[in-house]
Amino acid sequence: MVSLRTLLTGSILAIGALSSHIHKRDVNPGPVKGDTFIHDPTVVKKPDGTYLAAFTANGVGLKTSIDRTTWKDVGAAFPNGASWTTTYTKGDKNLWAPDLSYHNGQYYMYYSASSFGTSRSGIFLAVSKTGASGSWTNYGLVVESFDNSNYNAIDPNLYVASDGKWWLSFGSFWGGLKLIELSPSTGKPINQKSIASIAARPNNGGAIEAPFITKHGNYFYLWAAFDSCCKGTASTYRTMVGRSSKITGPHVDKSGKSMMEGGGTQILASHGNIHGPGHPAVFTDNDADVLVYHYYNAAGTAQLGINLIRYDNGWPTAY
Repeated sequence: MVSLRTLLTGSILAIGALSSHIHKRDVNPGPVKGDTFIHDPTVVKKPDGTYLAAFTANGVGLKTSIDRTTWKDVGAAFPNGASWTTTYTKGDKNLWAPDLSYHNGQYYMYYSASSFGTSRSGIFLAVSKTGASGSWTNYGLVVESFDNSNYNAIDPNLYVASDGKWWLSFGSFWGGLKLIELSPSTGKPINQKSIASIAARPNNGGAIEAPFITKHGNYFYLWAAFDSCCKGTASTYRTMVGRSSKITGPHVDKSGKSMMEGGGTQILASHGNIHGPGHPAVFTDNDADVLVYHYYNAAGTAQLGINLIRYDNGWPTAY
């Protein structure tokens, strides 16, 4: 016969496990209003305290917000097109997965030119004093990949380290995520051939992309998206993270598994009408580190997702 205490203990444990599951996985996006469509978002806080977002669109789309909640479309970075990218896009005007940051009194934007299913891709750099539509000057090609490269030069992210070194992570499928050191004076690689591997999914069809590197305390965090993007409500994108004491890795997940072997701790995943939350980017605000991403709503439309991040025993949790 089972005692009442045993039953109660079992119920409490079950409730605890359930709440833990909900807490870890089923995180809903915070409030977002206005022009909420976005894909592959990146956000930077401007010196005046407002926010600038860039995203995958013709000529790279831009949005602004004064409060991080209500967003407004403000045109394209390149309203007259980006003819220098058409070798990689097969003539399409759609430019992918920009990365915004602010250094030396100006905005830096790394962005991708490619087409689906090919690794013939290029990452470019543009710079602007204001971030406004039409104000961006193209600084040219940064990294490119070919049909036989076994990596894909898309999804860039710039990390500027406290020691002054500049690093660009990038990659999608094939041989996984890569890291290359840049010259702070040019924003371009010091050595084009010195490309390091930082994460891969050799047993899952290579389904990893969209790296983003942040630092908190003593750890570098490598954020990434696993599985399948860009399929509306059928998207299986998940937001994952690993950490390392060195920017070059090895990055491991909470269980100690290397991200080079498919490791990753899950931060966000599909639930209810939140489909495929992924392509993470992180910036630091006054109240917390902020995680931005896209997900698909019940209608299959890509939406801006925003959550805050807290750290539990050195591991990020979205809330």
